[in-house]
Amino acid sequence: MGNSLQLCQLHLFYFCLFVDIITLFIFLCLYPAKCIGQRQFQDKYFDSPDFILTLQDFWLRCREGLWEMKCPAVLGSKPVNETETLCTRYIEITSFPLVQSEVSRIIKEHTAEGSESNSSQREQIDKVRENEDTDSCPAGDKKWLTDLNLVCFAEFKTERCSYIMEREEGTVRVDLDKADFDYCVGEIEVLVPEGGEINAAVQRITKIAAELGLSCEKKVQGKMDVYLQRYRPDHYTKLLSAHIL
Repeated sequence: MGNSLQLCQLHLFYFCLFVDIITLFIFLCLYPAKCIGQRQFQDKYFDSPDFILTLQDFWLRCREGLWEMKCPAVLGSKPVNETETLCTRYIEITSFPLVQSEVSRIIKEHTAEGSESNSSQREQIDKVRENEDTDSCPAGDKKWLTDLNLVCFAEFKTERCSYIMEREEGTVRVDLDKADFDYCVGEIEVLVPEGGEINAAVQRITKIAAELGLSCEKKVQGKMDVYLQRYRPDHYTKLLSAHIL
């Protein structure tokens, strides 16, 4: 993960807390918050058939034609209390060339651990790396996915209403989401640029979690957890066994 962290240093640290949507709606009614808009979007998540990415906690997503990847954040310290363990932490890459480069690196490292029979796949990965000079990926360009043997394992639409909440500890974003597979969830998010106050961001999230009375026993599932549990149970079981979910 050391190389991955160096690659992502110019991007964002992403902290998220999942909350029961009714509880979060009541919370919004009690504290000042500004609605910043509503929108609908479609997400597609990709991985290899043997889950090389997600079993290492990398999540490759295409949202309305834009590619992003969440990488596991190694921040040098473990959660100090139960409330902090509820906070999801990732490094978020939004530059398509860097997304391609990181995905290629992960799959190439995995392939290198296999037999020499994987040499043809390594050649395809090298071709992808040679073409990492564009700022965006055309919506219809699926060749790089084919070259890396990546397939879509989850696809769903979300209706989202977003708010900004100014608190003494700093600003947080609140999203109320309704997925098209009949699941609703609230998300409290903080994004921190490289060099920002990471500990302060964690405290912003965990203080709200404490106010809402959240605990590990009352942990709320995110959309992906529920989607995989319902529609990709084998994948879900593997991620549970690997302690990713």
